[in-house]
Amino acid sequence: MKVRDLVLFVIALSVLIADQASKAWVIENIPLNTTFEIFPPLADFFVLTHITNAGAAFGLFPQASLIFTFVALIVSVVIVVYYRSIPAGQWLVRVSLGLQLGGAIGNLIDRLRFGAVTDLLYVRYFPVFNIADACIVTGVGLLMFHLWRTSPNTDATHNEAAPLSTILPPESSQDPNPKATD
Repeated sequence: MKVRDLVLFVIALSVLIADQASKAWVIENIPLNTTFEIFPPLADFFVLTHITNAGAAFGLFPQASLIFTFVALIVSVVIVVYYRSIPAGQWLVRVSLGLQLGGAIGNLIDRLRFGAVTDLLYVRYFPVFNIADACIVTGVGLLMFHLWRTSPNTDATHNEAAPLSTILPPESSQDPNPKATD
């Protein structure tokens, strides 16, 4: 097994451990629906807040928890299966999928154990989230960046204007660049 094949599992396991450890600490130390100022000088910007979320991101669709459980299972399997087909030089894709897999499994564990996801990080004026959520969003962002960066439209040969001979039919006598007359 090559190092590149381990990247997914090392990153996913690191995310999973950090996510589950932070949630366990919050469950043990902060009563549900309360806030803890972990660093008082930043309390106007960032605090820990213990809440649960049965729905999707930002508490959307709380009645669909079972659906999100199945989605997390399917996404996890697809990531693991797809990972083996990624070309050798695609490190950003490997990292992004590791972040997404670790986050999906972290939230899946909560759904299976508690019926809801534990959220704890509250950056003021933004919904409360957890490490798994942050890793999923970061992984998707990295994947989008990779796709944008490697898109055929970013290749210089595709950005050049096509020669007029390929646009206008040969029998056209029309001047493609008429000059304005005053």
